Amino acid sequence: MNRQPVVAGRFYPDSPEQLRRELEMYMGTPVQDLDSKPDRLVMVPHAGYMFSGYPCGKTLAQSKLASRVFLLGPNHTGLGSPLSVWDKGSWEFPGGKLDVDEGLALKLIESGAGFTANEKAHSREHSLEVIVPFLHYLNPRVKIVPVCVSEASPTNLRKAGEAIAELMEDSPEPVSMVVSSDMSHFISADQAKKLDSMALEAIIRMDPSDLYSIVSSNQISMCGVLPMTMAMFAAKKLGATSGRLIDYSNSGKATGDYERVVAYAGVIIK
Repeated sequence: MNRQPVVAGRFYPDSPEQLRRELEMYMGTPVQDLDSKPDRLVMVPHAGYMFSGYPCGKTLAQSKLASRVFLLGPNHTGLGSPLSVWDKGSWEFPGGKLDVDEGLALKLIESGAGFTANEKAHSREHSLEVIVPFLHYLNPRVKIVPVCVSEASPTNLRKAGEAIAELMEDSPEPVSMVVSSDMSHFISADQAKKLDSMALEAIIRMDPSDLYSIVSSNQISMCGVLPMTMAMFAAKKLGATSGRLIDYSNSGKATGDYERVVAYAGVIIK
């Protein structure tokens, strides 16, 4: 079964031509270093393109992604299971689609780490859908394994992340992870920057346990902390030691309102 777009025309254009023009504007000409290994993990935001298109595009344009991608995002709707995998077909968007790597999805489900085939979690979820056109712009042949994450136990997130790491390590083809997450929500830009800097510092020094703890104890409204914690456990098991902040921004740049913003960050972890 193919996943049909549900937020086209709201979060991003439903016209293929307009969508292509916006992706070109946000991404420019991606810099692809053919001599380096693919990035293990990239974190990008997922708001409406007018708000988060530039930080998302800037980050992905500087990334080097493998031809297989675990696409990991939060569960805003509460539907489905804690680690919901869309395991078949394609993800469509206006003017294109990305195929699911069904073999890799099956291995993830069979890993014993709690992943289940579940389309319900993805049925109304926007966090992965808005990233798909960007990935297609970078490489129309990339295959994805979409996972919607609501698992809140750090122990289970570590187990799930380490299962992903083992699949990445054993794969005959390189595999990357892309996490979809916004940062602080609906506070002033100054407050958001203060809180988000603590979370981003933990990400950059590759400490998933500390990221989880900092976000929880400071009540930081980073919606993708669960998939990011999981992915960082995977990247750490694979040997990653640090990350690089590519961009930090907020919705005030689009609206002019800096007293009530949503903040966005782009991070690359080699």
